[in-house]
Amino acid sequence: MAKITGIGGIFFKSKSDRASLVEWYKKYLGINLEDWGGAILRWEDDKAEDGGLTVWHIAEKESQWFSPSESPFMINYRVDNLEEILEKIRNDGLEIVQGPESHENGKFAWIMDPDGNKIELWEPKAWDEKNKYI
Repeated sequence: MAKITGIGGIFFKSKSDRASLVEWYKKYLGINLEDWGGAILRWEDDKAEDGGLTVWHIAEKESQWFSPSESPFMINYRVDNLEEILEKIRNDGLEIVQGPESHENGKFAWIMDPDGNKIELWEPKAWDEKNKYI
């Protein structure tokens, strides 16, 4: 049976001013747009030993995982330095919804973008054989 092999892209509409949202993602998460209007995130640039992976998950209808967002989705961004990103966010007086937290597979924190979408930030740990998912 044919199957998907990965996530080819993430596309979503801005609920407000696109230019302001683009600037927010650039300032706080370092996402720079190409001339064609999108960004390319390359796995080979990732420093985690897992070589890059993407988790796909369907939450229960009653899940509070995405709260306080009303959006039916949440994007998890892999980051190379969670504390540096959170420091920039704190310094500008923005809210960190939850975290940072350390788990067996890395550090996590959750923030909201200007459109009210909850964002999960993940700094993967250096993987070893007993911690690999694959």
